[in-house]
Amino acid sequence: MCNIYGYIRVSSRDQNADRQLIALKELDIPKKNIFMDKQSGKDFERPQYRRMVRKFRKDDLLYIESIDRLGRNYTEILEQWRILTKDKGVDIVVLDMPLLDTRRGKDLMGTFLSDIVLQVLSFVAENERENIRQRQAEGIAAAKARGVKFGRPPKTLPRDFSNIYQRWKSGIITGTEAVRECGMPLSTFRYKAELYEKAMLLK
Repeated sequence: MCNIYGYIRVSSRDQNADRQLIALKELDIPKKNIFMDKQSGKDFERPQYRRMVRKFRKDDLLYIESIDRLGRNYTEILEQWRILTKDKGVDIVVLDMPLLDTRRGKDLMGTFLSDIVLQVLSFVAENERENIRQRQAEGIAAAKARGVKFGRPPKTLPRDFSNIYQRWKSGIITGTEAVRECGMPLSTFRYKAELYEKAMLLK
């Protein structure tokens, strides 16, 4: 008897985990067989995915919401599809694309059509991600050109920073005492002191 699994992958900022969970639970997938990875864009370790794959046996069934859950790009999606369907012998159902259901058309023609659809969709998914990244980069560049500042605003210097700096520079107080009076880390104080020195030289 085959086991049924579900896999969810969301970024740390993504809010669609609940929607994916609801979709998988409606399929009567045992809770213990639903695996989820949350990660940032830079991190693609997917420990839960690897754990799930180790559990797979021939003829098990995997549900995923969309094809891009399997990988970050066209090459990776195709490679994971090959590993799961060919090496592991697992059936895959992609919920938002009914054509990608390996339980159907197990004959040569069915497999051929499924592979074509997979390659087209993988390419489209990767191309869309590239377009999104490009639009984001263009938006950030346009915002910077308008003078929009990104990141946290720099903290203002204490009112008596000049006095603290002069006392520290002349050896009246130590660096530890200076940072305590300024309320900032030593590395920040040294950086601010360097900028202050340069500003004084330009006067």
